[in-house]
Amino acid sequence: MALFHRRGLAALVLTLALTGSAHAQQKVSIDFWHGLPQPLGGLLEQVVAGFNASQAQYEIKPSFRGSYPETMVSSIAAFRAGNAPHIVQMFEVGTATMMAARGAVKPVHELLAEAGVALDTNDYLPAIRGYYSTTDGKLMSMPFNSSTSIMFYNKEAFRKAGLDPEKAPATWAELRAAAKKIKESGASACAFTSSWPTWTQIEQVGAIHNVGVASKANGFGGPDATLDLTNPLFVRHLTTLVEMAKEGTYRYGGRDGAGDALFASGECAITHASSGARARYLKEVPGGIANIGFAFLPYYSEVTATPNNTVIGGASFWVMNAGPNKVRAREELTGIAEFFKYISRVDIASKWHIDTGYLPITKSAFEAVKATGYYDKNPGADIPITELLRGTMTANSMGFRLGNFAEIRVAIQEEMERAIQGQQTPAAALEAANKRGNEILRAFERANRS
Repeated sequence: MALFHRRGLAALVLTLALTGSAHAQQKVSIDFWHGLPQPLGGLLEQVVAGFNASQAQYEIKPSFRGSYPETMVSSIAAFRAGNAPHIVQMFEVGTATMMAARGAVKPVHELLAEAGVALDTNDYLPAIRGYYSTTDGKLMSMPFNSSTSIMFYNKEAFRKAGLDPEKAPATWAELRAAAKKIKESGASACAFTSSWPTWTQIEQVGAIHNVGVASKANGFGGPDATLDLTNPLFVRHLTTLVEMAKEGTYRYGGRDGAGDALFASGECAITHASSGARARYLKEVPGGIANIGFAFLPYYSEVTATPNNTVIGGASFWVMNAGPNKVRAREELTGIAEFFKYISRVDIASKWHIDTGYLPITKSAFEAVKATGYYDKNPGADIPITELLRGTMTANSMGFRLGNFAEIRVAIQEEMERAIQGQQTPAAALEAANKRGNEILRAFERANRS
């Protein structure tokens, strides 16, 4: 009995030791919801896997939650239910909404300070840093997959139409003339399309021509901003699109990123889309990189001779509390801060930029990529950065901070569609979008009064 007792006791001690060792080695689990489909989602999850393999304390668990709007809705619902993810990828138009979500988010500047993790925020490209910071420069969310919109064109279609495949149209007059030649020659089934119609055909048009979409510096000056969609520039531009649709040189590609498929398949010869679409286009466009041209978005030369910078798109990473009155454990917040430090490294940011077409985020990453000769070997890869830094940034080209902007975009898209379908004039469409959008802004302002 004594021998059995000693053996049993030894076994118990060994079991407890092994159990304690297992607990000591258990990683802190951090949930991360994102809205990037393949192939971008896979590349993002490779970045996460790299962080997980780089250390033994934390494990980031990525999960694709559908489109950006779907990810936004599901994360808000999860917070209300008390089980929000630690990190959520939110598209740029959700910035004002997230900033107003007091108690739901942990500002990144607070997270980094509490975790003792230092990041050189001055190294971020100005347009990116400003978009995700408070007016006094405090970083609210973590920039990562930032993009801007550029023009892609099919060189083979240009050749068939008798156009110079190495010369992209610089102005709207040139683009329309090129689209007519493509249609008349039958060089492709569709001459021109676009993705993210409000971003590429309203917001970017305003920024390039230094015209505000809304008052108070597009909302940066306060939540009481009002839309100005009835500006003559926007009426003129929507009229151009409607006329091109009637003449068969423009095909409306659908809402959000639906239009990407029309260029990827080779069906449309020209598109305005996110620079982040580069990875997909290189993979899917017939002929690959040799058949794809990259260029700045066009401008109206009668409106400006010196087009301004475009504004960013894409998304950033927000840190969320688990639910109302449910803050995160210290070790979880430290793990998130360490992950943010990892993705800010020059080598990680550089590789992400090269692999995807998204911006390199920091000036250091841009210079590092440039030093390798990558841009010389990959023409067009530097177009998004050059376009973003073009001209002089103004209050009208900093970006947008409008409450419930995603909902406003839907209203604008709906009215644009009615104009393109001939159900109303461009002026009437923008007047209706302006009225609906301002109602959304006022509802947001009322709901978020201090």
